[in-house]
Amino acid sequence: YRGRYDEGWDVVRQRGHQRQLELGVIPPGTELAPRNPGVEAWDDLPETQRRLACRLQEAFAAFLDHTDDQIGRLVTGLRHLDELDNTILVVLADNGASQEGGPFGVMHEMKYFNGMLESPDEAIERIDDIGGPHSHTNYPWGWAQCGNSPFRWYKQNTHEGGVHVPMVMHWPDGLGVEQGGTKRSQFVNVSDITPTIYELLGVTPPETYQGIEQIPVTGHSFQAALGDAEAPSTNKLQYFENSGSRALIAEYEDVWWKAVTKHNQGDDFDSEPWELYDLTSDPSECTDLAAAEPQRLAQLVDLWWQEAERHGVLPLDDRTLELFAANPSDHSPHRLNRRYVYRPPMSPIPAGASAGLGGRAVDLTARITSAVGDEGVLWATGTENSGFSVFLQNGRLVVDYNSFDNHTIVESTIEVPPGDSSLGVHLERDSRTSGWVEVSIDGEACGRAPIPSYMRIISSVGASVGEDYGSGVSNRYSAPFAFTGTLHEVVIQRLQRDSGREGSGSAASETTATARAEMSRQ
Repeated sequence: YRGRYDEGWDVVRQRGHQRQLELGVIPPGTELAPRNPGVEAWDDLPETQRRLACRLQEAFAAFLDHTDDQIGRLVTGLRHLDELDNTILVVLADNGASQEGGPFGVMHEMKYFNGMLESPDEAIERIDDIGGPHSHTNYPWGWAQCGNSPFRWYKQNTHEGGVHVPMVMHWPDGLGVEQGGTKRSQFVNVSDITPTIYELLGVTPPETYQGIEQIPVTGHSFQAALGDAEAPSTNKLQYFENSGSRALIAEYEDVWWKAVTKHNQGDDFDSEPWELYDLTSDPSECTDLAAAEPQRLAQLVDLWWQEAERHGVLPLDDRTLELFAANPSDHSPHRLNRRYVYRPPMSPIPAGASAGLGGRAVDLTARITSAVGDEGVLWATGTENSGFSVFLQNGRLVVDYNSFDNHTIVESTIEVPPGDSSLGVHLERDSRTSGWVEVSIDGEACGRAPIPSYMRIISSVGASVGEDYGSGVSNRYSAPFAFTGTLHEVVIQRLQRDSGREGSGSAASETTATARAEMSRQ
């Protein structure tokens, strides 16, 4: 893909829009929405920014190509089993293109979410790392807008650019081979897929399971539309809400109307303006009819509140973002005082399920039995781009706190004795951005160092016990660097106190930053 995007996002977006019209995947006459705020004209960008943006988009395209190959492997496997035509395949995007890369793009997405912004001049020095193991990139807004063509805005927003995505269904044995390659324009929400599959297979979901009443299946089956391109849409009223942004789509007299508002963190929900669009004639939300049709807009907004109440969206509150993240809350599995016990052998633990260490005071204790010469990783989370690793090396207990390739390394001043040992690591944040780490052996403190950059979000890659699975967190060893002694358990205790919270920003801002990072992985 090298050189494929040198013409820039304005030309690529216009060409893509024209191609969409030719393919018939958007209605005839659909306008291309204007550039989103914050997206500069390609020709106005400095050469450094253009060069960086092109390389980031090239890597994205290559990875998308790679992903397509993996879907192809599944299809090939089903074909070899002679089950492809009897398998229901549903392929869709989970949301619109990502906005987390910001205006310039980022070399390391988690660095962006820790408030450590890179300039294009800094990033360009590592341009050859893009697409490889030494980066965790995201492209800039301009390319995200191309991915959302012809719509406005991005993932996390409730405008069409955030919620309107393509979907492909394949099931020749059930749908008929004559339907292959045909298009459908009926409105479908992701919640409609499950009831459709149930109807296709003749499944009636139970009202109770093992004596427990089940939440009713929402959504509307679109089975009729699969066999008839002219069948009416079955879902005629759909609400949306994401991070405070809201929308409602409803059909009235063969016209699809949409009321939508874009929420900015901290703004007053009641004072945010709603927009109104006729999606039938204006699929890309280019002409706001709010001023021309205030009564219709008010009706749709009122319906949104009714639907939000019915589906448990309310109370509408920015702090509901914490449900996406490993934050202390009544609903989170990662409460501040949570104690985790890990006993090997274990498979790698997904980030959302492993101990939440980011931005918090934590005690880690590893109980081992070792002999002279034993070495290896006891606990590691993250990757070579950012992470935290605890290991034995040259007879010493070592901690590498890797904050985006800035390594804080603490090595015990004494050796780990042979036999049974209790090895401790204490992490503490002492300000919004800094902290310290201390190691101990059998209760005796034996090494301490300041951490200039204390990560609030460590990584989107989870933990491994007894080895460093994946790319090594520390450059002091080659992964997996499995522990050669006996690791009995690793205990991690999140502490109630957090000496860095006072004066370091509101709990709401902490919650929001963490949640945004978690949502970036969706």
